[in-house]
Amino acid sequence: MKELNVLEMRGISKGFPGVQALSNVTLKVKPGTVHALMGENGAGKSTLMKCLFGIYKPDEGEIYIDGNKMAINSSKDALNSGVSMIHQELHPVPHRNVMENIWLGRFPESGFGPFKFINHKRMYEDTLKLFRDLEIDIDPYARTGSLSVSKIQSLEIAKAVSFHSKVIVMDEPTSSLTGNEVEQLFSIINRLRKRGVSIIYISHKMEEILRISDEVTIMRDGQYVGTWESNDLTTDLIITRMVGRDLKERFPERTNVPGSTLLKVEKLTSSNPKSFQNVSFELKRGEILGLGGLVGAQRTELIEALFGLRSVASGSLSIDGKPVRIKSPADAKKHKIALLTEERRVTGIFPVLSVYENTIIANLGRYENKLGLINESKGKADAALNVEKFRTKTPSVNQQIRYLSGGNQQKVLLARWLLTDPDILLLDEPTRGIDVGAKYEIYSIIIDLAKQGKSIIMISSEMPELLGMSDRIMVMSEGRLSGIVDGKQATEQEIMRLAAQQRSSATAGGQANEHAITV
Repeated sequence: MKELNVLEMRGISKGFPGVQALSNVTLKVKPGTVHALMGENGAGKSTLMKCLFGIYKPDEGEIYIDGNKMAINSSKDALNSGVSMIHQELHPVPHRNVMENIWLGRFPESGFGPFKFINHKRMYEDTLKLFRDLEIDIDPYARTGSLSVSKIQSLEIAKAVSFHSKVIVMDEPTSSLTGNEVEQLFSIINRLRKRGVSIIYISHKMEEILRISDEVTIMRDGQYVGTWESNDLTTDLIITRMVGRDLKERFPERTNVPGSTLLKVEKLTSSNPKSFQNVSFELKRGEILGLGGLVGAQRTELIEALFGLRSVASGSLSIDGKPVRIKSPADAKKHKIALLTEERRVTGIFPVLSVYENTIIANLGRYENKLGLINESKGKADAALNVEKFRTKTPSVNQQIRYLSGGNQQKVLLARWLLTDPDILLLDEPTRGIDVGAKYEIYSIIIDLAKQGKSIIMISSEMPELLGMSDRIMVMSEGRLSGIVDGKQATEQEIMRLAAQQRSSATAGGQANEHAITV
């Protein structure tokens, strides 16, 4: 007898003003499997999962769990039906302890009638049992806000399991995890799979998908493309089916030609003794300077200091040979420096504002009339020009930016900073959480900017991106500059060797930190 699918979504359609997000989408998930859901940003993956979890109500279609048709009108309905969802943006209650976060809204109680109270002893024991089952090592009494991202991820998985979920949706679960933390996550996923729990796994990381999943469903432009067994797929096949075209090269050809030195940084040291120390380097005109390193290397802290967001204790900067002091973002903008931050949802976009407002917000003075009012027609015209220039997918410049895909939000943020006419662009993980098709477009924009003579520092945690996009690669380890390598000659092994240097050896190399270890 053929085994029933644990989950079937049939003919799901969902539209928003100006956008048809889903059109007749099908998804079938077998019990005890990891089912990857893939597609470009804007393909409809998250919308489909929000329909499953009761955040959105589909315009058309039906949802079946264990063969039974379910009416899921809220997240509570979904949880009661055996479906949990771990969102890409983790939002625990930071000032409460771990076990309170797990059992929030359903604390075990003792007593009778009006004399009920929370049974903390039982809550602690239930949490310990849950953690032992999943081999999770977290103190139930630990304050949640003190935990690492990977620990919070484990907490969220435990919480999902505590609902006796048959299906757990994981949206980009490894986007902020290190290699070791990814291994721990995969270990938990494998234990859940053996227990018969099904995982719907959303990710843009091809290697992860091919390694952890049993089946892969691909979506494109809000429609179902197909489902295949992972063993029958390759990275190239997935990319072709995702974008509907063959991307033979993952990176555009770099035709920029670095020129003379524009920015010179000498012995820059953070006011925080645990942050970057004694960093010296040069950035050339028209150069893409990659910035690599492991988690904790202080890369973000360094470029935020260059933008005036962090204070420095010592060191100097010069632009075009002239000494400059940058104590605030306003100073940075005056010196034609722009920063695209790492977390676009937290420190980049203004979600409830429109594409137009998000585009002009860093350059409002350009649109003020004599009365100090914003010339809306001029601002919208510039926003529309940038939408066309970057091929940003949006119904109009009046659309709230939160409804755009990650890749399209990133294009709006790039447009925002380019309106300030910068000479130096600081890009912190510019393609994080973006699909391969949108990545290629972002890469093309970056290379085009370098061809125009813009100087770019690009932080990336993806090794292929560093190697494929950088003229030179600067590597940091534990707050020290451990080496600078030529992009054409760089190898993954060399980058990793420099990134993994311990502080003692980095300091030894730091004697020549001005020139670092140039390969």
